[in-house]
Amino acid sequence: MSNILIEVNELAAIMTGPDVTVVDTRSPEEYAKLHISGAVNIHEIFTYLAASTPQGIKAMRKKFTDALGDAGISNTTTVVFYEEDMDKGFGQSCRGFFLLSYLGHTQAHVLHGGLAAWKAEGYETTNKITEVQPQKFIADDSGLKLVVGKEDVFNELGKDRVTLLDVRDVDEWIAESSSPYGKDFSPRKGRIPGAKWIEWYRMMKASDKGKRIKSAAEVKAECRNIGLDFDKPIWLYCFKGSRTSNTYVALKQAGFNNVSTYFGSWNEWAQDLDMPIEEGFPQN
Repeated sequence: MSNILIEVNELAAIMTGPDVTVVDTRSPEEYAKLHISGAVNIHEIFTYLAASTPQGIKAMRKKFTDALGDAGISNTTTVVFYEEDMDKGFGQSCRGFFLLSYLGHTQAHVLHGGLAAWKAEGYETTNKITEVQPQKFIADDSGLKLVVGKEDVFNELGKDRVTLLDVRDVDEWIAESSSPYGKDFSPRKGRIPGAKWIEWYRMMKASDKGKRIKSAAEVKAECRNIGLDFDKPIWLYCFKGSRTSNTYVALKQAGFNNVSTYFGSWNEWAQDLDMPIEEGFPQN
């Protein structure tokens, strides 16, 4: 199965096979109420805040190699992540896919439409907590290029060699709010200088199965609309690397290959008072 996004009928067809793990990225409380039968819960996929320092990267890699192994996932496991639907969980299922890709795991997918689509098609759910047998998950370095750090971003400012793409909500882009967690959650409001902007919602559209990632042609049209140079590397950022993951999946599905994420994103950038910011409405 080569697509990142898989449909509910595709998941139903493979989930009872050998070495397949379905991961619910929602809160433990939501998981306990109702989840896809057989799914395990790893909410840290959404909540974890990463720093791009060497120490921060080391801690993040250990955190998720441990969490994945504890959830019964090994290097040979096919993993399918889901959230409630595609537009209310801030891209958390896509963050699971991105993290696995970063850790070098190539058999990961996102359930298109999430739990809402699964239930709409009448597939089985349960409140029974899934018992797991811990496994050993070993990361490799094949996905390291997917993540760039604060200093990488700072060193590219003004050089026009990469496209820095801000995918946060509009109130964050124009510096009315610092984060999705509250207007003053971070010490500063604004954006990284020189960034282009496309709100992450623009990568999705409504359907009779809820919000879904747009087609390749539609995603490319959205990118052309903001003047994105298709030949330059794209570096995504949001607040903590979750909404970027939704956009990452959309771009990858559309055929963009040179895409990385500043995973520390605005949460990290805003806390370093030496990092420049822009505020208010862009001047061009």
